[in-house]
Amino acid sequence: MKLALIGYGKMGKMLEALAPEYGLSVGLILDEHNNANFEGLTAENFAGIDVAIEFSIPTATVRNVEALTALRVPVVIGTTGWLDEMDRVRKASETHGSPVVWSPNYSVGVNVFFKLVHEAARLLKEQPEYGAYAWEIHHDEKKDAPSGTLLKLVDEMKTAGYGRTIDVSSNRAGRVPGTHEIGFDSAADTITLRHTARSREGFARGALQAAKWVVGKQGFYEFSEILFGAR
Repeated sequence: MKLALIGYGKMGKMLEALAPEYGLSVGLILDEHNNANFEGLTAENFAGIDVAIEFSIPTATVRNVEALTALRVPVVIGTTGWLDEMDRVRKASETHGSPVVWSPNYSVGVNVFFKLVHEAARLLKEQPEYGAYAWEIHHDEKKDAPSGTLLKLVDEMKTAGYGRTIDVSSNRAGRVPGTHEIGFDSAADTITLRHTARSREGFARGALQAAKWVVGKQGFYEFSEILFGAR
């Protein structure tokens, strides 16, 4: 299957290197040099392309996805920081009948972490002595803070019924790939749940797994649905 990469930074280069392991070959690369004004999103460029992975910048994501769905190209969105435009992206997918996969984080480990945090919050929701916090640190080049992953973790806690205040904080420094920590603290003890990424490889592999899966599908999916099925 032929893969288009929309965005060619560190993630794009890793996706290109790992793609053959997933039966994908890169047939098109669009970045700031040939798609600064979305001019690369043409039917001619995407002839023969089976799927696209979008790892660009938050301000470009929605327009990229709108154009790709109009071309009927399945899309995996790896960029974060655009979630306030979720309705617009979903509408593009539904209007054109073109499948889209999104996630705040494509690491399989992080998606398991979401479930662990959800369950911990569910078990502690009726224990008022436990306060909660959510913290993360990423490299200083990451655009959004708090990260989409941290926001998703907080959402999982709230969805599980934890209704008390959750203190949220973020740090940006150095070259940290990404660490997320959820804590529940009482006078008697502390429970700490932490996920630490060692590199970007986990994110790339999850996105490629999603890209291979979405070809031939219809609908709007979160990556966790591919891994675990709909909740």
